[in-house]
Amino acid sequence: MSFYLSQTSLSKLDGIHPQLVEFMKELIKISPYDFKITQGVRTAEYQNALYQQGRTKPGPKVTNCDGHIYKSNHQVKSDGLGYAVDIAILVYKFVKDQKTGKVIKQLDWNGKYYDEVYEFAKKYGLLEKYEVEWGGNCFRNFIDKPHWQIKNANKIK
Repeated sequence: MSFYLSQTSLSKLDGIHPQLVEFMKELIKISPYDFKITQGVRTAEYQNALYQQGRTKPGPKVTNCDGHIYKSNHQVKSDGLGYAVDIAILVYKFVKDQKTGKVIKQLDWNGKYYDEVYEFAKKYGLLEKYEVEWGGNCFRNFIDKPHWQIKNANKIK
């Protein structure tokens, strides 16, 4: 079965480096799972709000980039483009809502689905073809499985 990016996902790729856009369009076609683009270009303010999570705001830490001193590859570089995107794999699970007791459908964020998509990207040569790396294994001290970026993007100002 072949999947395609929705119009909503395509709109989230506005301002993203064309090489990464083409990678995403090709990846969705060979992926064993459907997925959507959840994040493309981010403002410094939004990036900083993510950085504050797990620090001054409740929740787990989700980034080491504060958006000002340490910029994310989601933020626009000097060429006017963002160099990273995040995805959500569209596999669902049913859970019981703790407040209402009703069974609800929600995304299953199990990392194994992201691992499989990465393996397909590797198997089909897309990582080399588009010079893209995966957040599941490209950072020293942080695992970010929904994250994909152009290789060496942090060296671009």
